[in-house]
Formats: sequence, C-alpha cells, structure tokens
Amino acid sequence: ASRSTRWSNRMRSAMAAQADTVLVVAASDGETRAGRTVTAALSLSADPPRLLVSITRESELARIILQTERFSAHALAEGQQAIADAFAGGKAGQARFAIGDWSVWSSGQPRLIGALSGLDCRLAGSLDTGTHMLFVGIPTEIETTQGAPLVWHRRGYAYVRPAD
Repeated sequence: ASRSTRWSNRMRSAMAAQADTVLVVAASDGETRAGRTVTAALSLSADPPRLLVSITRESELARIILQTERFSAHALAEGQQAIADAFAGGKAGQARFAIGDWSVWSSGQPRLIGALSGLDCRLAGSLDTGTHMLFVGIPTEIETTQGAPLVWHRRGYAYVRPAD
C-alpha cells in the first residue's frame, strides 16, 4: 500500500476512536429534499450561535444548501438508529424521509420531530475542502427534547449514560 493509503487508514482509525453524536442534516429547495447522516458537526460558538457541518461536496444536499443558503440539523436520540441508517444510504432520495416523523420549519426546511435537538439554520459561510464542504449555519429556530443521544464510536452505534 502507498504511504498515502496507509496514512488515510491511520486517520480513519484515529477518527473511529472518537465518540460523535449522530445527526441528520437536511435541506429543501421547495421541490427536492435531501439529507444525510453526519458525525462531523460541532457547535462553533453559543454567542453568537454558530453550527459547523461537513457534507460531501458532490452531493445533492450540498447543492441545495448552496442554492438556498439554508439547512437543518437534528441530533438523533437513542432509538433513532433506523433514521440514521436510512440517511446514511440505507434508503435513496425522498424515501429517506419516510423514516421518522418529518415536518417543516417556518423556513420550509425539513424538521425531524423527536430529535434531541433541531436547528433550522441560515448559511453564514462555506469552505470547499476538496471532497467535502464545510457549512457554517446561524440557527434561526432551535428546539430540544430530553433523552440520551445516539453516538457513533468504533464504526458502530453506542449509547451514553451519565457518570455517577
């Protein structure tokens, strides 16, 4: 294997050691909805509120986010693995939205009812990193519910319990 392949494999192993919250990022242009399961998302700041998500550059989702300058992000709860699987490629296109209880935010963006948190975002900026686009969103609506998060760790789902 080449040095670059070995380095890529080492990077994947290092990232698999991290425990990340599982989110679904979605967007709509009024005719087409697109969405994807992601673990590359983080709060950049609470004041002012900013959310960063990483989306495959050549995806329909990235195209819609760039076109509409809007997206929504939903942190999944324990028990929502079927939604994560559907948006990770288990279902194609619009069929993904048949899994879970979907509505719309006042902006028209997809809204997942029952997620631990949901953020309807206006695009503040983007960065092309090669294979992925980084999107920074400004939340315009936020909702939260109680529950335990769905987490991705060592290439599988995991659950978080409060420390004693």
